[in-house]
Amino acid sequence: MIRYCFIFIVVVCLALSGCQAPSRYSQAKDSAPSSSYPEPAMEDVTPRYEPYRETNSRPYEVFGKHYKPLTSGKGYTAVGNASWYGQKFHGHLTSNGEIYDMFGMSAAHKTLPLPSYVKVTNLSNQLSAIVRVNDRGPFHSDRIIDLSYAAAKKLDFHKNGTTAVKLEVIHVDSNDMVSVGKAPAVPYALYAGELPSQQALHDADAEVAAQSAPQESNAGQSADSGLTDAGQPGYYIQVAALSDADKAKQLSSGLSSLYQVPVEIPLINQVYRLRLGPLTDRFKLDMLLDALRQNGYPGAYKVAVN
Repeated sequence: MIRYCFIFIVVVCLALSGCQAPSRYSQAKDSAPSSSYPEPAMEDVTPRYEPYRETNSRPYEVFGKHYKPLTSGKGYTAVGNASWYGQKFHGHLTSNGEIYDMFGMSAAHKTLPLPSYVKVTNLSNQLSAIVRVNDRGPFHSDRIIDLSYAAAKKLDFHKNGTTAVKLEVIHVDSNDMVSVGKAPAVPYALYAGELPSQQALHDADAEVAAQSAPQESNAGQSADSGLTDAGQPGYYIQVAALSDADKAKQLSSGLSSLYQVPVEIPLINQVYRLRLGPLTDRFKLDMLLDALRQNGYPGAYKVAVN
């Protein structure tokens, strides 16, 4: 009887030891790179439109806690602690099905849609980095994002475990309109610096108006602008003055799509005037002007054409 009991105990122990699956990681604890390596580029990723992966939008559970991913990252901001992950996870799959590269500019977040682009600012030194979120984590209640080793190095906290950060999602929609955090959306060309700022546009237009005013008739002038203009009769809102036709068309396409109004780009004194209209309803005109001024175009103004 004692013999059979001994055999039973041995069999149970062997079975239990066989149930302990080996870890897929070669390291028990995470670390920075343990060998010499070329200095990572630490260049910000370039935000672009990427459809969210539906499989990453499903609710999930980790360590007994349930998480429900957001349907959109647009307008998302947060302040909290950031951590970083490195060599232990290097070369393994992320939640997005991509290979984790600790020398790339990526990150993990518990609920943001995958993939998402995020501007991360280290609140202790004001350094910032733009990363692409393609993984889930960190699963600690006191942390809001897990950055790659390179991103942590760019933010200068790679020698520490965590740091306080501000997160702002950079959302790019299918029409190439970009918003950073809660800021109003602007055309991608404007976000990327391919177009001058709205203040620069307004200053340039004012200069052109001052130079051309003596040669222009007072007929059809608007009280808002003091300009005489070509185009279909009605009221317009002038948004920009550009010398580059391609950039004027690119900006006009985004604005027309966003506000669902026609656009005209007359060439006056060798400058392309980007105008929304014509509109005959003054009430709608004022509403559109207010919307433009609140959404990143403070230099917009009304123009009347007879």
